[in-house]
Formats: sequence, structure tokens, C-alpha cells
Amino acid sequence: MNSIRRNYELALGAFEEATSDLVSKERRQEAAKRTPPQLAPIPLDKVLAKFGNLPQDALFLGAAYDGLPILLNLNDPTPGPILIAGDQDCGKTALLQRIAQATAVTHRPAGLQFGVITDHPGEWEGIEEIKNCMGIFPTFHKSADDFILSLADWAHNNHSEQRFALLLIDNLEAVMEMNDSVQQKLRWLLLRGPNRRVWPIISLNAGRCGKVLPWLAAFRTRLLGAVRNTVDAESISPTQGAALHLLEPGLEFVLNENRQWVKFWVPPVSPPYSPRPRAGYHQ
Repeated sequence: MNSIRRNYELALGAFEEATSDLVSKERRQEAAKRTPPQLAPIPLDKVLAKFGNLPQDALFLGAAYDGLPILLNLNDPTPGPILIAGDQDCGKTALLQRIAQATAVTHRPAGLQFGVITDHPGEWEGIEEIKNCMGIFPTFHKSADDFILSLADWAHNNHSEQRFALLLIDNLEAVMEMNDSVQQKLRWLLLRGPNRRVWPIISLNAGRCGKVLPWLAAFRTRLLGAVRNTVDAESISPTQGAALHLLEPGLEFVLNENRQWVKFWVPPVSPPYSPRPRAGYHQ
């Protein structure tokens, strides 16, 4: 079915000029199927307040359209490391940032901390002030290598530790430029991290999948954003029916749960971000 669909789209491209009316009609129909962006205007702090006190072992990932939160049980390693994939500008970095920003409201620093490895540290300005943050590390700086090595060492020896750690990497492809020892430690974290209270959550541009194919098998759980190209969509989503081309860029993602696709949205946040702990929350 995928090859038939792909050939159909190629045929549309070849005859676009001759069938412009039909193509326009199809695009209008697809647009009508989108979830209107105005359904998700609520900022992060109000979304978290709406959901009330979340369990201490729950990590907030987003809000589903049925009014329920999308949560990761940090005590259950079954989902494994998480891949956030989609087109450029689909909202991958924003989703990583919301996950980080939500920790300031939902978890004490003694219970959960995060560190960020990114090609663009300037995009994370202000987040380093969150008490749960261990640091924002430029991808090609030695500090990023040291952070991965120290996190792997901590995971090896944290047998009595109750704290969780998030390893947020914005751009999996950049990992390919790290030295072999760092890559080896990162592979170990992808394999064993969730069992040792370390959760890697890593983004990837769908169009660059070919550069990181040896790494993709490590990710059983994938949060997928908008992808326009059919081949790119198939490369990051081995399961059919995600309809990634219909997702609203910068707002919507889907995940496969119990063999069903669940659509959720990423709450906006107005800079500068100033998290306010909920009533009853103590640092």
C-alpha cells in the first residue's frame, strides 16, 4: 500500500500543471481534516495547572485532544529512549523545551534533573536558570562529551539513587561527529539508560534519517511531528496510518500507543519563561 501511495503522489507531481484544480481540491480536503490550531492556545503553566498534581514518576510530554496529558512513567523502562522526529521547523526543539520547562513545575530538582546538548545554545536561553537544569552544552564542545561520559558513569553506579536524569539531545545527527568513546557511552545509555534512571530524549530531522540509520533501532518510542515527504515519513514511522502530512507544524505530534495513533499538542510558552511552582510544591 505504501508503494502505491508513493507512486500516486509522484504521478500528481508529474501532472500537477494539467490537474491543478484537482490538486487544489485535494489540498483543501486535507486542510479541512487538520485539527484547528486555535484548539490549543493554552500556555504551559495553565495546562499543567489544569491537570493538577501529576505523579512524581510521571514526565509531561504534551496534551492530547481528549483533555488528558501525555505522560511517561519514569519508573517503567519499557518504552526505552524517545525519538522526536519530523521535518525542520515541525516543533522538535519546542517539544524538547516544553519537556524541560515542565520539570520546574512538576518535579523537585532532587527528584529529576535534565541536561541539554544542542547545536544552538542560544535557542535555550533562560532554561539554564531552571533549578532542575544541569547545563546547556554546545554539541561540538568538550563539555557535551564530558556530560555524556559523566551521565553514563552515574548510571553505572546509581544502584541506590532515587533521582531521575533526562538527557535531551537536539539533533541526533550531531552525535556522529563525537569521538568513539563518547558514542560508545551514548549507545550504552540508549540501551540501558531507562533501566538506570537515565532517559535519553533525542530529536532528528526526518530528512536526515539516512545519516543515522545504525542508531534508529534503539528507539522503540517515537514522537512524530509534521512530515511532508512520503519517503521521509516512512523512514521514521515503520507503522502505517500516522498521517504525518496532516499535522500542524510547530503544534502537533503523534505517538503510537497500543497500536493506535494518538495526536497531541505542544503548549506554547511566552518568553521570558518564569516557571511558578504549584501550590503545595516545595523546592
